[in-house]
Amino acid sequence: MTDGHPASSTWAPLRLRVFRWLWLASLVSNVGAWQQTVGAQWLLVHAANAAILVSLVQTADMLPDVLFGIVGGVLADTLDRRRLLIAVQVVLALAGSALAALTIAGQISPALLLLFTFVIGSGSAVVTPAYQSLVPELVPRDQVPAAAQLNSININIARAIGPAIAGILIAHVGVGAVFALNAGTFAVYGIVVALWRPASDTSPQVPERFLAALRAGGRYVRYAPVVRRILLRSALFLVPASALWGLLPLVASRRLDLGSTGYGLLLGALGVGAIAGAATLSWTRARLSTNVLVGLAGGLFGAATVAVILLRSTIGVVLVLIPAGTAWVVMLATVNTSLQLFLPAWVRARGLSVYQMVLYGAQGLGALAWGTVADAFGLTVAFLVAAGLMVAGTASIGVWPLIDTSHMDRSTVTRPDPVLALETDAATGPVVVRTIYSIPAELAPEFIRAMSRVRESRLRTGATDWWLFRDGEQPHVFEELYVVASWDEHLRQHRERLTGTDQSYEEEAKRLSDEPPQTWHLLPVDLEEPS
Repeated sequence: MTDGHPASSTWAPLRLRVFRWLWLASLVSNVGAWQQTVGAQWLLVHAANAAILVSLVQTADMLPDVLFGIVGGVLADTLDRRRLLIAVQVVLALAGSALAALTIAGQISPALLLLFTFVIGSGSAVVTPAYQSLVPELVPRDQVPAAAQLNSININIARAIGPAIAGILIAHVGVGAVFALNAGTFAVYGIVVALWRPASDTSPQVPERFLAALRAGGRYVRYAPVVRRILLRSALFLVPASALWGLLPLVASRRLDLGSTGYGLLLGALGVGAIAGAATLSWTRARLSTNVLVGLAGGLFGAATVAVILLRSTIGVVLVLIPAGTAWVVMLATVNTSLQLFLPAWVRARGLSVYQMVLYGAQGLGALAWGTVADAFGLTVAFLVAAGLMVAGTASIGVWPLIDTSHMDRSTVTRPDPVLALETDAATGPVVVRTIYSIPAELAPEFIRAMSRVRESRLRTGATDWWLFRDGEQPHVFEELYVVASWDEHLRQHRERLTGTDQSYEEEAKRLSDEPPQTWHLLPVDLEEPS
């Protein structure tokens, strides 16, 4: 999948004022987040069981995204995203200020530090899907890949700047100052979002109820093969890649004898490589297929993982980390862009939040696992095993490639509401939708294949159960039945959840019927209690 624009188009979204200011606010916040991570890890690097504790910092930061990620996606899809972002930034600023005060007062323990890291990390479970789901509304569709690349550049500029600033602050004024500065970045982000006045409300006109929206998001991911494959490829890359990120502080302190400034240099090298990769990704995407990019990224990161643990020279490690950073951002920007372009608007934040759960869950739990391996068998074994898993995962792209979506129509299709003779309110349910098809015998196998795609479409967009029956007395008659939880859910299928691709699947099945298919809507009847 390519955007069809030259490499310079990477910067095009920054010409849009709203996107530019929100992007800069996000950059400031990301710089603070990396300062926070470096400060927390360095506070624990000389503690007993440092390998596990240092890895737990990353786990505590990312675990909330696994536990609450889908909740954040539901909130972003059902509430006003601007107000949601402001409220979360206020809470994070207060939590960050409390952490800074306790650290400066010398009252912070490893357990308390990890608790605050978890609380602050919980903010990303809401902020990330809310912000990312806004991007396609802030830029034209043909600039969505560039916007995703800019967000990757944003994160990796922060990786280059944040650790360097943190290293200087830690060396001169202490970790407490790093935490205080991070609290300030939350305030900056909140102020910028508060000053933004969108042309229209950023919440849906008729928001879904929370539990219904939660179930609908889960069903969409479950029955969307494209999304499932993106999540699988992401996990196969991220679990082994987390060894390098999670254990790099120990490489810096134990193998290279570096202080906090030196560790910041190593993270900065990763950041520089990532910025270079993101800046040239439009050019690369125009020349290589998505699966080739993913394969190259995995191979390059695996090779870098081996080199980092075998080299004893700081300069050599820095030089190796630069292409590792490039591979990292090429992989993540590629899958993130594919996902943003594929997801329809009604479920975009929920789909991105599930990706976020995989993204941070694989890194957080992977970091803990690699920390445990390093503690038991040493850093070298942990890095070499991770590199082996990376190579194996990359090789699996021949079996589980990313699915090509370039031919799919992702535009929203709106259909007229069904006309019923009975008076029906939104809460009525469950509703059974029944459609009869007349299929010639020679077309039956083709029809059944077509209906397998219709099945996934129905289940993605609201159906809770689906069946296809064949009439035993009249073999040419096929009957499709599916259930939606309520009349409101079925109306949402008609009004906002179908894409052009979904419609094409249904039209393909209807084309095989030698008579126009007929549809009925079956509503529940309350039976009177027998006397």
